[in-house]
Amino acid sequence: MLDALILGFSNAFTLVNLCFIFLGVATGLLFGVLPGVGSITALSLLIPVTFYMSPVTALAFLIGITKGGTSGGAIPAILINAPGSAENVATARDGYPLTKQGKPMKAMKMALYSSVFGDTCSDVVLILLAAPFAALALLFGPPEITAIILLAFTLIAGLAGKSLLKGLMAAALGVFLATVGLDAQDGTQRMTFGIVDLYDGISMNAMAIGLFAFSSVISQLFDHWQDLDKRLKIESRFDKALQTLHFHEFRACIKTLFRSAYIGTFVGMLPGLGVTLAAFLGYGAAKRASKTPEKFGTGHLEGIAATEAANSAVAGANLIPTIALGIPGNVAAALLIGAFIIHGITPGPFMMQQNGDLVYAIFASMLMANFAHLIVGRLGIPLWVKVTQIPKAIVLPIVTILCVVGVYIPAYSFFEVGIMFVFAGLGYIMRKTGFSIVALFIGFLLGPMLEQVLRQSMVLHDNDVLIFFTRPMALPFMLLTIFFIWRFAARKDTPPASATQSSEEDQSKAL
Repeated sequence: MLDALILGFSNAFTLVNLCFIFLGVATGLLFGVLPGVGSITALSLLIPVTFYMSPVTALAFLIGITKGGTSGGAIPAILINAPGSAENVATARDGYPLTKQGKPMKAMKMALYSSVFGDTCSDVVLILLAAPFAALALLFGPPEITAIILLAFTLIAGLAGKSLLKGLMAAALGVFLATVGLDAQDGTQRMTFGIVDLYDGISMNAMAIGLFAFSSVISQLFDHWQDLDKRLKIESRFDKALQTLHFHEFRACIKTLFRSAYIGTFVGMLPGLGVTLAAFLGYGAAKRASKTPEKFGTGHLEGIAATEAANSAVAGANLIPTIALGIPGNVAAALLIGAFIIHGITPGPFMMQQNGDLVYAIFASMLMANFAHLIVGRLGIPLWVKVTQIPKAIVLPIVTILCVVGVYIPAYSFFEVGIMFVFAGLGYIMRKTGFSIVALFIGFLLGPMLEQVLRQSMVLHDNDVLIFFTRPMALPFMLLTIFFIWRFAARKDTPPASATQSSEEDQSKAL
């Protein structure tokens, strides 16, 4: 493994890759500090840009975006109590009080260092476990893979929203949309309506940008149009004497950092649990373990460390099921799978065998991205204060133009631009009605794999559906699927998480 990682560094440590890693981290941070935009929007917009890059450079750039975007959302949470994304909600509990005490720089430094720490721990676990997981996955046949996909759909549907039924309906719609195009087995047309542009199926690029990026623009236009020109005001006094984060303050949080990194890594390994859950679990665990829990929520550095280490640790760990099984741990991993496929790489059990050099080059790029994250994040702290003050009247038109260009350029097709608008409208409706966009997209992404392994299972076992319950390695996954369906169906609906209300335990239950 060590030799493979050294070879990966030799392949990844080039000037071009380094430049794109730094650019990716900076881009992720920039999108992250804009409340309501986030790294998912950046990923969906910029995947088309990577079409003309080498696979290592493209994936290093995209991974840099995910790393920068997660911690970038902590900056507006700390400065203006407006988390960049849901995973940074808990950061605002202690970050914003520190800002009001005149210590915003200290809070942002702790958030950055904790994020890099958690991310690095998670990457190490990924490097150690990816190969064993892939080797184990080689023992799985079509029934086992089918059972795992069904379990993943259940977890994602149950945890991505308040309603299991709505989540399963969204995932089923995604699988249904994945069947549009030519049948992979016999070449017959399926729901193409004679439209040549649909012969290859619905464009994943157009769907992703429409669902995540452009639907977010529409949502913000409809919901916040009165405030588009309003500039955010920083309510703190910037006393330079209070901005230094001392080493003993960071060292006092070491136990919390390791605990949160472990929690985030474990959550990231399980499909569907999500970054937000990891953040609140890390925060809650730190508060319970603290000798002074009453300090949490009043501007306690340990609260920031717990949250940021946990949510950043998810980034590396969610690539374990992605690489070993081809099943994304969250929506960022789902978009990365799309990037893998675009560059001719199929994530799954054979990826380590067929593209081992590339995989370890990606691992090396992830470690390099942590170093870049530390540098760019530290140098950019004074700048992000100004970025958070950009009015949405400027940001949203730019994002709209990027959406259209990002869909049109790769295929030079206005048809795909139309597809983007359709899914943007669908995404907006789903946001308002409580249906999970994440479940829809992952259903679409895994739909072809589910169809293939389900067909193979039926052909190999004479259409006997009991095969999923009689094979020893498939049975546990089917039982877990049934258990979680029962568990989520029995769950009472709870209101969404709030940045300033309810306890950490209530937040975790709501998620």
